[in-house]
Amino acid sequence: MTLKELPVELRDRIVSRQRSGEGYQNISAAWKVPKNTVASIILISKKFGTTKTLPRAGLPAKLSNRGALVRDGHLTELESSSVEMGEPSRRTTISAALHQSGFYGRVARRKPLLSKRHMTAHLEFAKRHLKDSQTMRIKIIWSDETKIELFGLNAKRHIWKKPGTIPTMKNGGGSIMLWGCFSVAGTGRLVKIEGKDERSKVQRDP
Repeated sequence: MTLKELPVELRDRIVSRQRSGEGYQNISAAWKVPKNTVASIILISKKFGTTKTLPRAGLPAKLSNRGALVRDGHLTELESSSVEMGEPSRRTTISAALHQSGFYGRVARRKPLLSKRHMTAHLEFAKRHLKDSQTMRIKIIWSDETKIELFGLNAKRHIWKKPGTIPTMKNGGGSIMLWGCFSVAGTGRLVKIEGKDERSKVQRDP
């Protein structure tokens, strides 16, 4: 909670009474002002020769409350938006507003990290098939499917996010599902999957 600043006239009276030899405790009780506040006013008066509010550190905020409302989006988009709103702002100003709202720049991961559950399942599968015969392995067809994003997996994407949140692309961003397989005989064909029915079909007839 921000306390209301004391009027300059009251500060002047506090300083005047202190100069007359009155103690901080008596001044505090007389004007119903916390003792720490009395001490602070007198200290500033002695150091800077004024009882007025000193300029605060750093430049004043350039963005208004309306302009500082932070939603998801790229920094470039926010720059364009600030111009449209009639408050053109530099990238550094926008970055500062984002930081104050708890958003920080991050580079999106290229691929989701495997969870402990996934790693445990992979290890158990490998151990189960360690003693499989060569004849058995020849019969195996390895298959998998993947989702190709519109923006590509290898491209670095800078995002603004709050700690502990998962970034998402609005409306999915566009993607396609692909299915492929390989065996000891070679690599199978790559198939675009349109739905669950087609997925079952390509698995039956790769």
